[in-house]
Amino acid sequence: MARDYYEILGVSRSADKEEIKHAYRRLARKYHPDVNKETGAEERFKEINRAYEVLSEPEMRARYDRFGEAGVAAGAGAAGFQDFGDIGGFADIFESFFSGFGGAGAQGGTRRRSGPVRGDDLRLDLKLDFREAVFGGEKEIRISHLETCEVCSGSGAKPGTRPRTCTTCSGSGQVRRVTRTPFGSFTQVSTCPTCNGTGQMIEDKCEACDGKGARQVTKKLKITIPAGVDNGTRLRISGEGDAGDRNGPPGDLYVYIFVNEDAEFRRDGINVLSEIKLSYLQAILGSRIEVNTVDGPTELIVPAGTQPNTVMTLENHGVPRLGNPVSRGDHLITISIDIPTRITPEERELLEKLAKIRGDRTGKGGIEGFLGNLFHK
Repeated sequence: MARDYYEILGVSRSADKEEIKHAYRRLARKYHPDVNKETGAEERFKEINRAYEVLSEPEMRARYDRFGEAGVAAGAGAAGFQDFGDIGGFADIFESFFSGFGGAGAQGGTRRRSGPVRGDDLRLDLKLDFREAVFGGEKEIRISHLETCEVCSGSGAKPGTRPRTCTTCSGSGQVRRVTRTPFGSFTQVSTCPTCNGTGQMIEDKCEACDGKGARQVTKKLKITIPAGVDNGTRLRISGEGDAGDRNGPPGDLYVYIFVNEDAEFRRDGINVLSEIKLSYLQAILGSRIEVNTVDGPTELIVPAGTQPNTVMTLENHGVPRLGNPVSRGDHLITISIDIPTRITPEERELLEKLAKIRGDRTGKGGIEGFLGNLFHK
């Protein structure tokens, strides 16, 4: 048995035209064979198209509500919607889904193809070193994008000539086919095969761009990396995508940031993490040591009796907050203690004397007891 068309689109029988259109777009995007390669996706896609074809037309929907599929079956075969390769009137909707990274988007109306069309957005992945991501700055990148042909000013026609209106579609960029059935007339709209939807015909092509109106150009750009960017940060460079058709505005360039790992530092939000190893004498007696930070060498004061895995904080030595570089995180340093496995006779003698003193006080003699008391208070 055929499935209920309302069930196919996932809408109620009282759904209005906009609800049906929204449901159709969502499902068509999900099951379009260019996107979904799973078994059965193409059949599901045809089913969705058929449901939308019926429910989007008030007359057909009324017949379907009254008589079920039998009331619209004749129109289906005549209109040709059972053929996946000829989806006709749905071409405009799919153009907005699959016209590139940014897509031109629907401009509305039957003559939208003949007007300016926004160019596609582009994506560039950029790798940064750890400190570049922390502090930002200028970065030079190379991109390849379409630019409007300067010779023909984007018309695609040889200088001194101009495109003329397509005689097949009269400049609309679309052709219509009307099919008459016992249940009424059905109109199928498709891209004009003569002008490929542009609404214009070029008789003498521009030699510089071969009639395309745009050329692929590689260029260098200097962009500003804001302080505090991290993996996945996206920067938008306005107007540096592909040029638009028929003097349409260019798309944008989106730069996605990826940060290389650092041998010394790690990042936790806006805090910087690192580790240092102290000798047991530095931990016992305390010390002033120089540690590396993203700002350069900085003095760290280690208190006497510092324990293993102690975390010390250097305030305002972390990552600037993205969008507010005046606010910075902290640098958190984890302390580890280096206890030697071998010591000199002189060191042993001194340690044994100290262990004896500590042992007399704690009741635990020997170096082991001394070190145990020292590091496991």
